Amino acid sequence: MYLPAHFREERIEALHGFIRRHGFATLVTLRADGLAADHLPLLLDPAAGPWGTLRGHVARANPLWQAHRPDAEVLAIFHGPHAYVTPSWYATKAESGKVVPTWNYAAVHARGSLRTIDDADWLRRLVTELTEVHEAAFERPWHVSDAPAEFIDSMLKAIVGIEIPISRLEGKWKVSQNRPAADRSGVQAGLRSGGSAAGAALADLVAAAEEAAAKA
Repeated sequence: MYLPAHFREERIEALHGFIRRHGFATLVTLRADGLAADHLPLLLDPAAGPWGTLRGHVARANPLWQAHRPDAEVLAIFHGPHAYVTPSWYATKAESGKVVPTWNYAAVHARGSLRTIDDADWLRRLVTELTEVHEAAFERPWHVSDAPAEFIDSMLKAIVGIEIPISRLEGKWKVSQNRPAADRSGVQAGLRSGGSAAGAALADLVAAAEEAAAKA
């Protein structure tokens, strides 16, 4: 992705935290007939390798696990909050009128080689961890053990595991770092005024980037 220096995020703790919060990825692979994109939740193991390792699973009927070219890297894209930014939020609009709309967003790209895992015990551990992560917010979490064992066994036979040791990790926080302080304040206020969770999350990123820049 196009990555100007002022939008680049390189702190591994920030990148890993982002992946945990926005774990539903777009996985781009190269096959004999060209590029393909699949959408799936991925878990991050931060301790496996210098940049961490991603793990997930796909349906056995999905050609991804057999059709991807093993000599080519795969790309996992993690999308964060994003929003249209109107020039009306900028103090610069009243000062000079020299403003245009833009789009603020955050994203992380993880690259690596994909390997497939067709092992029932490995898959059971993976789906158990996936379930625990995503059920944690519920008042009465569902557990894999809540379903009949033979049913889970049959479900595991219908999926194949994937693992991607990360070889390159890039983050882009396009959150108004290139605007004057008064404009950034206007963007934060405008994003929060909409009342949406995504707007508030993006406003937090604008504020965090401003704070990080002040400390640098």
